[in-house]
Amino acid sequence: MVFKRRDKPSLGRRMQAWVYPPGGWKRAFSYNWHRLRRLPDRPGRIARGVACGVFVCFTPFFGFHFLFAVLLAWLIQGNKIAAFLSTLVGNPLTFPLIAAMSIELGEMILQVQTPIPLSDVLPAFAGALGELTANLVGVVTRGGANWDQLQGFFFAVVLPYTVGGFLPGLVAAVLSHAMTLRVVHAYQARRISRARKKVAVGTDKRHSAS
Repeated sequence: MVFKRRDKPSLGRRMQAWVYPPGGWKRAFSYNWHRLRRLPDRPGRIARGVACGVFVCFTPFFGFHFLFAVLLAWLIQGNKIAAFLSTLVGNPLTFPLIAAMSIELGEMILQVQTPIPLSDVLPAFAGALGELTANLVGVVTRGGANWDQLQGFFFAVVLPYTVGGFLPGLVAAVLSHAMTLRVVHAYQARRISRARKKVAVGTDKRHSAS
């Protein structure tokens, strides 16, 4: 293939790009926002897709945000590509803030206290995911599995995070929907207006030439 990448990036480089994309997060946001505006779909569907992606970022299901965003967009007839791109809102820069806010609000609602310090929440999720994988492998290979720690982690961290993240996620989704709807509608209207002007100019030139 002519345009095939010659040097395939290593796993380390791909992970580094996720933590800090080439060009920085500002450039990544700008690029994806430009792609969202240019999606060939109705503004309402694009806005619903964006709302789904933003809402899912406030859930503690790390590693599955892309999947859940696309599934949610499918359920409410939103644009799936917009949902996928909008999960960029959840990134290593914003996740600590989202996690802190969601857990603290969840603790207030449920009247519980998370035994894990906020600074250790994200690493704890990585450890829980590894333990879940090991248990699933143990079930398949009949090597046995221990679910006690995961059960405690769910009630101590995941549940408060989920409950506390629902309201902020809903507010962020509504705001992002309204903003996206307005911006995409204006962008598409400008493109239609420019296309009509080009057609009108071309028609006038043909008439003047004849």
